[in-house]
Amino acid sequence: MNWRGRCSNLYTMALSEEIKKRPFRFTRKNRERIKDLFLLGLLGLILFMGIREGALNLRYQWHWGRVLRHLYDPRLKTPGLLLQGLGVTLEISFLSLGLSFAFGLLTALFRLSSSRFARFLARSYLEAIRNTPLLIQLFFIYFVVAPIFNMNAFFSALLALSLFEGAYASEIIRSGIISIPRGQWEAAYSLGLSSYRTYRHVVLPQTLRQILPPLSSQAISLIKDSALVSTIAIYDLTMRAQAIIAETFLTFEIWFTVAGIYLVINLFISFLVHLMERKIKRAYR
Repeated sequence: MNWRGRCSNLYTMALSEEIKKRPFRFTRKNRERIKDLFLLGLLGLILFMGIREGALNLRYQWHWGRVLRHLYDPRLKTPGLLLQGLGVTLEISFLSLGLSFAFGLLTALFRLSSSRFARFLARSYLEAIRNTPLLIQLFFIYFVVAPIFNMNAFFSALLALSLFEGAYASEIIRSGIISIPRGQWEAAYSLGLSSYRTYRHVVLPQTLRQILPPLSSQAISLIKDSALVSTIAIYDLTMRAQAIIAETFLTFEIWFTVAGIYLVINLFISFLVHLMERKIKRAYR
């Protein structure tokens, strides 16, 4: 080790010893931290007492041990009914997520098109979807549209969710495209790029950075809205939970477990989106 390294180590050791000798001071920053910890603990205590008091007044006999076999069956060594329903929920949600992004992008481009017919189609689709409940749309596609095209319940639910979430995604994408400065378009056209290449290489990559947070919120909403597909006899997570409750009467245990599963999935998606945002920011620095 050279003399610079030795000096650096000696300085680090001396600084650490000096920090240890310093007394703890109630600076403004330390006071704020202590205040936040106190308020957080107080809030947790209030929530705990409220839940405890409600549980005592409810006089409900909890049987959390009976929930485990509905998650995993140790005798057959297979996933339980809840995990089987979770697989269906994830399949519908992620397929709908891809289709909704495609519908949203196409609708946003139609809204920005110079064609009046394209703008009319996009506007009609948006107004019809955003001003009617998802449940009604689901019933309409399943009972009216599906028999015409010979679609089963799974594809009916997939189409209904994709159209519904695509309408909201289109406005997010359109706002992101509009926010791109006009100079970017002019620079692309001056280089001889076509409209397709301008969107692909210039506009959409910049748009993605801005629309990623609201699109992630829309993805979380889609996963929660997928619970409605149980109304057309698709055995997703919610439908499996209803069947288990009808058989075992474990009402609160099953619904709380289902809520916890949805919470874990959505938190995981939020974490992935956060990582993507950080990666995109580093790429454009």
